Amino acid sequence: MDTQQQQSSIQGAKVLMVGAGGIGCELLKTLALSGFQDIHIIDMDTIEVSNLNRQFLFRRSHVGQSKAKVARDAVLRFRPHINIRSYHANVKNPEFDVDFFKQFDVVLNGLDNLDARRHVNRLCLAADVPLVESGTTGFLGQVTVHVKGKTECYECQTKPAPKTYPVCTITSTPTKFVHCIVWAKDLLFAKLFGDKNQDNDLNVRANNAASSSKETEDVFERAEDEDIDQYGRKIYDHVFGYNIEAALSNEETWKNRRRPRPIYSKEVLPECMSQQNGSTQNCSATDDDSTVSAMPLLGLKNPQELWGLTQNSLVFIEALKLFFAKRKKEIGHLTFDKDDQLAVEFVTAAANIRAESFGIPLHSLFEAKGIAGNIVHAVATTNAIVAGLIVIEAIKVLKKDADKYRMTYCLEHPSRKMLLMPVEPFEPNPACYVCSKTPLVLEINTRKSKLRDLVDKIVTAKLGMNLPLVMHGASLLYEVGDDLDAIMVANYNANLEKSLSELPSPVINGSILTVEDLQQELSCKINVKHREEFDEEKEPEGMVLSGWTQSPATNGESASTSNNENEKAVDVTESSSGPEMASKKRRLSETQPENDKKETENVESDDDELMEIENPVMVSKKKKRVE
Repeated sequence: MDTQQQQSSIQGAKVLMVGAGGIGCELLKTLALSGFQDIHIIDMDTIEVSNLNRQFLFRRSHVGQSKAKVARDAVLRFRPHINIRSYHANVKNPEFDVDFFKQFDVVLNGLDNLDARRHVNRLCLAADVPLVESGTTGFLGQVTVHVKGKTECYECQTKPAPKTYPVCTITSTPTKFVHCIVWAKDLLFAKLFGDKNQDNDLNVRANNAASSSKETEDVFERAEDEDIDQYGRKIYDHVFGYNIEAALSNEETWKNRRRPRPIYSKEVLPECMSQQNGSTQNCSATDDDSTVSAMPLLGLKNPQELWGLTQNSLVFIEALKLFFAKRKKEIGHLTFDKDDQLAVEFVTAAANIRAESFGIPLHSLFEAKGIAGNIVHAVATTNAIVAGLIVIEAIKVLKKDADKYRMTYCLEHPSRKMLLMPVEPFEPNPACYVCSKTPLVLEINTRKSKLRDLVDKIVTAKLGMNLPLVMHGASLLYEVGDDLDAIMVANYNANLEKSLSELPSPVINGSILTVEDLQQELSCKINVKHREEFDEEKEPEGMVLSGWTQSPATNGESASTSNNENEKAVDVTESSSGPEMASKKRRLSETQPENDKKETENVESDDDELMEIENPVMVSKKKKRVE
């Protein structure tokens, strides 16, 4: 195709962008400057101050406004004659259905979560519209092309599960700072400020605490007339003092481990907190609760400074006091958010105090925030490079030049003098339940597990369906939709509370369920296998789904499905491994070797892109680099 024809295809193309963050800003600018005339943008987020150092279409005056709308307005100022339509909405909303996607020639993704990415992937498959995926994390990046029937879809290969840790390690025997962060974020913060009715492993520790802890069953409840300083000290003494002493009472646990040190508030805190630090009533709170901070009250300015035990203890108490003084209405409904300054301060302080107790090195607030949010800080240059690569692949898609499609990886360190590694994409995976309709296998106790368990833990959480429908043979067991009458809703709700074997059409060993999502136009089969017992530590959900993230069987080489064990939990290392690079290109039409399997790292950037960084060395073994 000559230049004039190529420009004509660009100008006539209708493009959908999903995401207007770090990559999205660069992508919209590049699309406009490359001659694209009709661009639609979907993004549900609003602009935050932390976005301004890398999302260059935004200014401080835009904080709080829609990313999609502001990005549109910014680009129209230097390309006023093109059509850009913005949608301040969630791409999973019902109006963005298959028919909506069919109007576009190509879809370009810059999303921040796996669930939304899977949703867009399925809509693109159903609408038969090519998808260009992307992601960045620090200096690393990647761009991939997904065309129905020609390349693998986004879900054809393993997506790593979030890193999890045994409950006993988190509650009793932490050895790494990340264990302390998980304890502070998922247990203590949730117990104090989250849903009071939610089960929490701190309850067990409280009930078994030393008898010297008065009314331990109510220790987290604050009486109406209880002084906030005393309440804060009570919580401090309970979790860092009494509970540690209770853990030490089990001598067997500490035979081959370093014994922790109980820490009490009287050892590290002044008698009168309010006189030393001033009153929380005078703190500079704003209308934005996420900006309330304990640090200014304590004279702490640098988030990269390493606080000692006393400073962490002061931050712990002051942050707790601020939650009750300035954000009391939110208590009982809060969940940890890495963009919530006060929450980050509280979790950092709590994690550091626990780390001190267990002899684990302390971390700065900056480092703790990165661990708590699983963050690698964004690099604007990487976003710009990836945006350019997206446009290059989009042009190839519009030209229907399938032989030239490339998956391109941005590397932090050169490999054979290359920072960009283009490789040919895989064919569709015949074992993919999304694009190849391969049945899944569910091991579950059909007599104990309820239909609600299956819907919540499997259909919604694992399969990512928004408007699910569950059938057994010709019997409709469950359905979601606005057009259901009251009787149908009551019947489906009643089914949710029944065990699988007690449903109107009993689900037992050997049953085959059909699960559909009408919005995504996705349907898959689940073969049910009854199983009596599950390992509570390794299989806490009480059921095991096979096939939803599994690659085809391999000969001895298994994919990496977790983050690096380093405390930062986000390291993705590059290796030059020059001799391992093959010299012959792998054609798209060639058969994939049995032992070709992706190794991925799941990393979240502090930008708006979540990505699955593939190990380029492993990729080069199976997808020969383009010379």
